[in-house]
Amino acid sequence: MKERQRRATWAKWGKGMLAGLMLAGALHLPASADGSDTTLVRVAMYLDLGNTYKSTAPAVTLKTAAIAEAGFSVNAVWEPWVRFSAGEAARFSVSGLKVKALESADWKTVAAAIKKLQGSVDKPVAYAVEQAGGTVYRVYTGPYANEGEAQTAVGRVGQTLAGSLGGSTPEVRGGLYVSAGSFASLGEAESLSRTLNGGQAEAYAVMTGPQQYAVWVGGAVTPAAQAALQASLGSQHPGISFTPVQSVVPALIVHRDVTLNLDTPYAVNHYELHGEGAKLLVRDEGNAPLQLVERSDRKYRGDFEISQVNGQLALVNEVPLEQYLYSVVAGEVPSSWPQEALKAQAVAARSYALYNAGLNKFKVAGLVDTTLSQVYYGTNQEAASITQAVDGTAGEVLVAGGNIVEGIFSSNSGGVTADATEVWGNVNSVYASVASTEDTAAQASLKSWYHVLLSGGLTGYVREDNVAMSATNSAGLAQLTVTTSNVMVRKLPLIQSDVEPIGKLNPGDQAIVLDKVQESSSYAWIRGPFTSEELLKTLKGKTATEPPATISNLEVTGRGPSGRVTQIKANGQVLDVRYPDAFRSALNGLPSTLFDIVPTGRYTVQGAGGTATTEAASGTTVLSATGKTTAGSGGMVVMGSDQQARVVESGNRFMFVGQGNGHGLGLSQWGAKGMADAGYDYQAILQHYYQNVTIVKE
Repeated sequence: MKERQRRATWAKWGKGMLAGLMLAGALHLPASADGSDTTLVRVAMYLDLGNTYKSTAPAVTLKTAAIAEAGFSVNAVWEPWVRFSAGEAARFSVSGLKVKALESADWKTVAAAIKKLQGSVDKPVAYAVEQAGGTVYRVYTGPYANEGEAQTAVGRVGQTLAGSLGGSTPEVRGGLYVSAGSFASLGEAESLSRTLNGGQAEAYAVMTGPQQYAVWVGGAVTPAAQAALQASLGSQHPGISFTPVQSVVPALIVHRDVTLNLDTPYAVNHYELHGEGAKLLVRDEGNAPLQLVERSDRKYRGDFEISQVNGQLALVNEVPLEQYLYSVVAGEVPSSWPQEALKAQAVAARSYALYNAGLNKFKVAGLVDTTLSQVYYGTNQEAASITQAVDGTAGEVLVAGGNIVEGIFSSNSGGVTADATEVWGNVNSVYASVASTEDTAAQASLKSWYHVLLSGGLTGYVREDNVAMSATNSAGLAQLTVTTSNVMVRKLPLIQSDVEPIGKLNPGDQAIVLDKVQESSSYAWIRGPFTSEELLKTLKGKTATEPPATISNLEVTGRGPSGRVTQIKANGQVLDVRYPDAFRSALNGLPSTLFDIVPTGRYTVQGAGGTATTEAASGTTVLSATGKTTAGSGGMVVMGSDQQARVVESGNRFMFVGQGNGHGLGLSQWGAKGMADAGYDYQAILQHYYQNVTIVKE
């Protein structure tokens, strides 16, 4: 039915359109090869919902792979306004409060201003504007949620462009316009807009329907300013009848955008959506993907919807569910994994998508394209093995009590999954803690690392394949000798290209061995040591009660069924985060809450009769061969009863040693791989990780 309606509308529309965009034929909704993929999900990419989700852009650029069109759905009938040829690029934005940052006929001045603004919080869009005296360029920033934000932005933009404004003064522009009449062609509208442009007048050619055009002058911030603009234009151009444009009128303001290439003012079509509640749809032909430049040039199936939410551009990808899963599963797990692990991920991801589509917690969409929902990178990572897994489980979801289960999953549960109480603080029988011994699959090919003490007193980690164990030193401490050149001593037992190494060793160099550990991975990890100051900085705003001014003691005082941390005290005071899993972000971005805290600035002495005392590294009295002395600078090596050496550093520092990556609820992705390697099928994997569920085909 929908296809017939679209064909009828196409025929009614006729053959005329913008120059260079003449096409023939009808478009149709994306569908799978057998036409069965009819369930659609909505994924927000750009949207401003404050703390819930915030990803903004002043405009988005879509490139077509095949014939495409943009338009509106009117009374459930598709009404195309603009057609695009294969390979064409076009930009889209929404009308609203902006800052006009600069107007100049000098491209070098404009390009320099754009570059400066691109490095600031006020992202620019620039247009080429034709007027009687020639071409000028206008640079805008925004949109902004309200006039107060826009006025504040005026000051920021002025500071950013100080010395580059060329006589211009940044000022607020609004979304209220005055119409100079309607026209039968774009050329007529552009001709009048050239005449009206100049001085304070900013005139635009506007599409008000298929092959319907107007000229608008604006944008005023308030109705009073709109009325004043109307009066001023009427006195300057008495032969033209000017009328106020209603804010609810859906329209596309047509611009020539020159933002994308700063070497030369190369222009592309830019359509600015106007109208309260208006939703512009961009559709491709068949299954041809649309490329979104601002999302790393990724390509996406389905349609794009552009609207305004909270004064900002909202971009939503509406895509068939199964095709969405081709991307999600590929983004969540490697395509090289066993087919049964991929199938388990497909069913979990499908359940998650449908469950959240019903909640619609992002107002205009049930999902977003980040890990806040599920990783969604469009067609870029699709693989045959993933497609096979999705198609092989088509329609299958997890159900409990007659309802679809959310299908939550994490990277690695560290040997045991979380109980719902350890993450959210409430009971959910589907998410009870179970063993996940196969999580160790994440460490199968990793090297071990030695924790070493260098001659200068610094400690770090070196990988086992770069060293050889050597004789112990005079103090009985194990030593190693470096066997390869330029061995980096790392802060943590893993290679971090963005973190400066602690030091560098070469063949023959020696170091004291303190410990041997596995490489930090999604299964087992080490983070820190963090100072009191570092922890207080990341704790800021994440606890109901202000934490102590200095943290001298940090200890786990509560654990849940799986051993995950549910309560921590600092100097005896509870760190009251909103829910237990929030400890991950509150404590400097820990991979999971399955961890122990190791204070590196203190050590415990077990005395006679079972008494124990805790000492700080600094100021400790040490008995040596020459009598008593004081260790005042930290970096002291202490030998434990297990014959393992430990370095006690000065100051309040805390090391976190843990297992797992993610919240740990539901399916463990690495555990699923391990189970698949062991011969389990996807149904057994799912029913291990989700309790009291059945797998049904919707």
